[in-house]
Formats: sequence, C-alpha cells, structure tokens
Amino acid sequence: MSPSPPAAKRLPTAVARHTRTITDDWAWLRAKDDPDTLAYLEAENAYADAWIAPLQPLRDAIFDEIKRRTKETDLSVPARKGPWWYYSRTIEGLDYALHCRRATFDDTSPEHVLVDENLEAGDHDYFELGGFDVSPSGHLLLWSTDTTGAEELTLRIRDLRTGADLADRIERTTYGTAWSADERLVFYTVPDDAMRAFQVWRHEVGRADSSGDVLVFQEDDDRFSVGVEASRSDAMVFVVVGSRTTSEVWFVPAAAPTEPLTVIAPRQIGIEYEVDHQGDRFVILTNAGDSEDFTVVTAPVTDPGPERWTTLVAHVAGRRIDDAHAFATHLVLAEWFEARQRLRVLFADGTDRVISFDEDVHSVELGANAEYDTTNLRFTYQSLVTPPTVFDEDVVTGERVLRKRQQVLGGYDQDDYESFRTWAPADDGTLVPVDVVRRRGIATPSPLVVYGYGSYESSMPPWFSIARLSLLDRGAAWALAHTRGGGELGRQWYVHGRLAEKRNTFTDAIAVAEHLVATGVATRAGLALRGASAGGLLVGATINLRPDLFAAAVAQVPFVDVVNTMHDTSLPLTTSEYEEWGNPADPVVEAYLESYSPYENVSSARYPALLVTAGFNDPRVSYHEPAKWVAKLRATTDPASGPLLLWTELGAGHGGPSGRYDSWREEAKILAFVLQVLGCD
Repeated sequence: MSPSPPAAKRLPTAVARHTRTITDDWAWLRAKDDPDTLAYLEAENAYADAWIAPLQPLRDAIFDEIKRRTKETDLSVPARKGPWWYYSRTIEGLDYALHCRRATFDDTSPEHVLVDENLEAGDHDYFELGGFDVSPSGHLLLWSTDTTGAEELTLRIRDLRTGADLADRIERTTYGTAWSADERLVFYTVPDDAMRAFQVWRHEVGRADSSGDVLVFQEDDDRFSVGVEASRSDAMVFVVVGSRTTSEVWFVPAAAPTEPLTVIAPRQIGIEYEVDHQGDRFVILTNAGDSEDFTVVTAPVTDPGPERWTTLVAHVAGRRIDDAHAFATHLVLAEWFEARQRLRVLFADGTDRVISFDEDVHSVELGANAEYDTTNLRFTYQSLVTPPTVFDEDVVTGERVLRKRQQVLGGYDQDDYESFRTWAPADDGTLVPVDVVRRRGIATPSPLVVYGYGSYESSMPPWFSIARLSLLDRGAAWALAHTRGGGELGRQWYVHGRLAEKRNTFTDAIAVAEHLVATGVATRAGLALRGASAGGLLVGATINLRPDLFAAAVAQVPFVDVVNTMHDTSLPLTTSEYEEWGNPADPVVEAYLESYSPYENVSSARYPALLVTAGFNDPRVSYHEPAKWVAKLRATTDPASGPLLLWTELGAGHGGPSGRYDSWREEAKILAFVLQVLGCD
C-alpha cells in the first residue's frame, strides 16, 4: 500500500564528501518541475489519505470541537495610532480577517474597512497579508500580499480616504517597510535568488512600478540579511543588517529620507545590537563588552558611535534581555529570567518595576503599542490554561485594565485543567525546564505529547490552545520541553545547543521524555513527540537516537536533510545558516552534522508511527527534505515500524494552509493521528 517512486527515477546520485563519495537514492526528488516528483508527492498524499480515512469521524469531531469552542465572529481590542483606533475582526464562515479602524475606541463611530483579506484572497488557494504599514498621517497604507506561500510579496499603496489603491505596484518584495515623514517616499526590501533580503530600495509614492526606485543599501555578504523599519517615534528609519551572531544598524531621519545613511556601529563579528529612538538619544540593546545576555546603553543621535555609548541597564548573567522598547518617558524591557518570560518597565529616574502575575508558568508579550508619547502599555498574557488576555496598564500608577480575554465557548473552565513546571536531568546533569498541562482528575500516568524546538536561541513561552483541549479532554497530557538551543536560560542555553553542541538539543528531548515517565506523568508506551521546522529536526534526530522511546511522532516541515542542504549554497538561506549549524566545507563540521542529521542516520530499527508534513512552495525548508527522509525511512526501517505518512501541501509554504478553517482541519488530522496511535481516540 506504500507509494513507491517511479522506477526510472531510482538511480542514485553520487555525492562527494570530504573522505568519501556516497550515494543519495532520493536526490531526484529535488527536481520540483519534474512531473515524476509531483506524481510521487501526490501518491504519498493519497496513501496518507487512505490510512487516515478510517479516522474521519474522529477528525470531524475534533474539527467540530475547535470550531464550536472558537468565537468565529470576533474582533481584536482597538489600538490607537494618531487619531484612529485600529483593529481586526473575523466573520463566521470566512477564512480571513478584516482590518478596520474607527475614530473612537468603542463602536460609536463609523467603521472603515481598510483591507478585507477575504476579498483580496479571491480564489487563491493560499493567501497571507505580508505587510500592513499605515503612514504617519493615517492617510495611506503600505500593504503587501503573498498568494503562493513562497514569501515573495507584492507591495501596494492604498489611499485610506477613498479606499482605492494608487497606481504603485512592486512585485517580489519581502518583509519590512517604512515611511518618510512627508509620506512622499517609502522604503522596502528585496530578496535575492536565494530569498535572502539583501537590498533596501526607496520608492516615490505615485509611481506605477519600481523602475525609478533608488537603491539605498545592498548587502553582498550572503551571511547577512537586511530589513527596514521605522522607530516608534516615527522620527527615524532604520536599516537593520544581521547574521545569526552579528548585526549592524544604519539610520536616516524620516524627515530627511534622501540623505545618506549613517551607521551607528560598524559590524564586528560576534557583536549584536538593536536600536530604538528616544528624544535626543538612541537606546541600544547589545552584547558588546562581554554582555552575553545583553545590556542596554544610550548614545546621542548626533554622535552615536560605540565610543559614546553609556550604560543604562547593566548586564546580569542569565537575565536575557530580548528587546528594549522606547517610549517618550520610559523603556519597556522584554526579558527571560529563570526560564520565565517577563516585562520590566524602566523609568527616567532609574527605578524599575516588573509586571507581575500569579501563575508561575505563563507568557507575557507586548501588544499593539504604536503610540510613542503615552504611559499606557498594552500587553497580552496567557498560560497553558489561561486564554490570551489583553491588558492595558498605566506604567506610572500601575492601574491595570482587562480589555479582553479570548472567549472559549462551550463552557470552558480553566479550573478543570492544571499546569506545572518540572525539571528534567540531562545526561550531563543539566536541568531542563518542562511545562506540563493536563486535565484534572485524569488517570496518571497518562499518554503524553512532548513538543520541542530548541534552535536559533528562540525561547518558546507556554501558550494556550483551543485545539489542544481536544487532546487533553481525551485523557492525554501535553508538555513543552525547553531544550538547549533555545534562549530560555540565557545565551549559554543557546551556546550549548548549537554548532558542535547541537546534539544536546536531542538528548535533552530524550531526558525530558524519560523524566516525565520516571515521575509518573507519562506512560512509557504512550509517548508522542512533535515539532516543526527546526523542531522537526529535533523530532527526526531524537527518534533516530531512541526509536524505542516514542509510540508516535509528528514532524511538520522538518529540517532533516541537514548535510546536503548545508552543502548546497543554491538553496534559500543556506549560507546564512552557517553560524547556527556550521559550514560543512570544514570536514570536522561535516562529520559532526553527519552524526545527527536525520536523513543520514535512519536505521533498520523499529520506528514509531510518524506523520510528516511539507509545503511545496516552502522557501525555508524545501519540500524535498521531508520527502527524501520519508522515502529513506520506508526503505530502511523495520517493516514492523508504525505507519509512515507524508502529507505535502501542494499550494502552500512553510506555515501550511493559510485559511483558518483549513488550518483547523490540518490540526484535527494531526491530533486524530496522535490520539489513534496513543489509544486515546
């Protein structure tokens, strides 16, 4: 019943490595335009559909639960920018949001629909609003769209007074835009052939195309990408240049947009910094001066070089400052401390205050705060059991106003669920934080899904999920593993999970699973592992190391063909990833990558049931990586292994289906697969 590649395409490809030549039996799947490739992917989809078909009642039930619990006609809390209050809303039966504004916070003034994504999506299978940048006066909107999932954006300008688009239309842009103060010029970024944003251009509003646009900045080092953004004050336009470990920021006053860019600090390898504007000074977040978990410094706008930097917030090891947001009278620091996310307000007199909450395991992030001269701070709080909750807080008085808590329909009571943190001992004695959620009163130990990522210093706060309730209500628990490679415990947590220490990410995942079994949280026969993108690498590498440990695994758009991809500089983003994974041009690095790459290390062991997804237009993890991996798993693993399913979204990219109903159906499919294998259906 398993699909097989066409016989004519089974010829292996010779691949040169430093010490030998190997054969890659499934290299032919890289040929995206080859009809046999598409036929193979369609055959895999058909096979997955056939296996999952008996689960249709369960899939339908889960989809209905997600839909029934979701308030389909809803709107966000209006956020002020200038004289307008901006918000988005959804309508029952429609896939996408409408973006609107009013002159008042409440609904006493007329609504102006700025962009209706449903109208713009038309009959496209995929749609994403890439950019939404209102001009300082509020008269114009710079907006962009993606209709394939390939992240190549079409940029347009809409007159919000009439609702009509101007003649301007610029094809093949990427994320990041900014306005000049007089709104006559806009800045945008362009990708190269490898989908690396490498240029910033300046466009005159009213021109139909980009033929007269001016190149403002070009980055020729393919380790670095560029972005463009305005400061919250709207006084500065920043061009941000960065690799994984090094950054450089240039600026031009928004009131003088045709002036040459000025660099704040020329790049130095290993030195990172971010910049915001506050009055007559820049506020700079940096790791310079041995501040590996970052410090905050200031510099005068008139002379911002490093020799003029003055420390504002001292470095504290283990307190990782992720962002420094400048407002007219204060700063807000977004931090990770003791593997917990928090916001800290810093006042002009040097005092500070941490915004506190009762729940130990939670997430708190800044919301829409477009206004610069305000003491009101908007943030969103949530936990594994508390739905996303929007607060406004006066940073001076501390008065907090609940603006909205996401409604979970159908009688949800968060007291029916419990969450807690535990610490799993790794092989080297390191304690790995784990956040667990389950329904109160379920029989323990229970089946459990471990979710992990652990790359790029990306800290993953616990989040609430309506869809997850369908898992919890059927007797399974869910755990978020904060493995090394993330940044939850400071820069060292990242350092010890990247490059030549990357294997710690995977052994940490194993330690988490074993700890949850040993402490009576999970059943040994009822473990599942799930991750996406680099988290899919975690899944693939972990089940290679311990195929006996998990009953099921889900790898979404997984980065699994590590060695071949890192050798191939023609693929999107490869060279910019060297600082994360290493450059296999070095034989020592190549050997280390080979030691954990999922595609390289498939064995003849009995593997867990595995569901793998891919996006045919994915510019981040090419579809052929999961396709090749699944093909090799089919040919290599013990025939007694669990079912092996590959599902490729043929009209989407890295994020999967774009419409909310299709996204819910995909999640229902994944949960039905996991529940079936774990015996919780």
